Amino acid sequence: MRIEWIDPSEPTASSARRIGEVLRDELAKDPDFRVFSPDETTSNKLDAVFEATDRAWLRPLKDWDKYMSPNGRVTELLSENTLFSLLQGYTLTGRRGMLASYEAFLPIVASQVDQYLKFLSQSVKIKWRKAVPALNILSTSVGWRQDHNGFSHQNPSFITNLLMKPSGLANCLFPIDAEASRAAMEFALHAENVVNLTTFSKTDEPQWIDSNHADFQLANGGASIFQFASDEHPQIILTAAGDLVSKEVLFGMDMARAKLPEIRLRFVGIAALSFDALGTTERRMSQSKFDEMFLEAPPIIASFHGYADTLKTILGNYTNSARLAVGGFLERGSTTTPLDMMVQNEVSRYHIAMKIFEKAKELGIIDEEKRAQLTLEMKAEIRDHLQYIRENGIDREKDNSCKMKKKN
Repeated sequence: MRIEWIDPSEPTASSARRIGEVLRDELAKDPDFRVFSPDETTSNKLDAVFEATDRAWLRPLKDWDKYMSPNGRVTELLSENTLFSLLQGYTLTGRRGMLASYEAFLPIVASQVDQYLKFLSQSVKIKWRKAVPALNILSTSVGWRQDHNGFSHQNPSFITNLLMKPSGLANCLFPIDAEASRAAMEFALHAENVVNLTTFSKTDEPQWIDSNHADFQLANGGASIFQFASDEHPQIILTAAGDLVSKEVLFGMDMARAKLPEIRLRFVGIAALSFDALGTTERRMSQSKFDEMFLEAPPIIASFHGYADTLKTILGNYTNSARLAVGGFLERGSTTTPLDMMVQNEVSRYHIAMKIFEKAKELGIIDEEKRAQLTLEMKAEIRDHLQYIRENGIDREKDNSCKMKKKN
């Protein structure tokens, strides 16, 4: 099945705000549904939930207090350990909830999640035990966009922690935009006997896919070809898991095509990962589906929201690792601009374009002289970027306004 690109109704939107709206609707429908969060519901742009309920608060109220009541169903407490314990107990009663936290602080509950997964792995083997709702975790305020907090708030290790569990009872979801975030939430809210982690940014970002495409991804092995960004008979495959790194890959492809019009590229968007596989625990990608999307011979350039080796290991289960060039978080960061975080960790649009030029040379599409020339042009762009942010403290306007062109 081919997925065609349909222009979204909005050119940019916030995944966090869309998820907040989904949670709001769930709170309105289900009187038992609860949201657990440190004191960051508004900071994480999930505050649409306050249209349906309040914060739980039993102390006397002051005139300036907002969204607080004794029967509120948003529990805010600055302790991830306590909140996870509350959500776990609530989930095991058969009721549903959601825990939201800054990405950098989710490793605080890693051991608790490990123990819960051990429990699940045993309980699913006992016939008389009923299925329990998924234990759902939202990872927001991600390291790629912590430009005011810096290096201390850049830590995607919780993703790796979940994906290395051989029990196979954890899903990591990476919606590429607001519509994909809606699909991820609907999946997570109706799943059972798993832990779901959904990772997303809260800033306004380009909108790439429509609702049909977003639903298709999760139902068909957790990935899809973006036809609007792909050529017939591709020579190089590009892929990414994570909204912000995906944007850089798509922009990098656009830059490479402008410099090298004859190159044929394909983009595969990854929406879900589970133990040793693309896709979710229930709908893992088959080898035949992988070969259909990624083909069997072209080199693969990949970018990951987390640590590169995590995605490289999964892709290596499907294909020869010699095909793979995988980038991700290199543990480099500071209080800097959004694009500079990408540059520092070598997953920026410029680095993607340079990787494409390198593969084009290896394939004999261009010679070394042409590759060197194009690479120098990209490095000059990086130097200009660095000089500009040092002088102005923000990214260049052309970097903020750049948007992937729809292919005819």
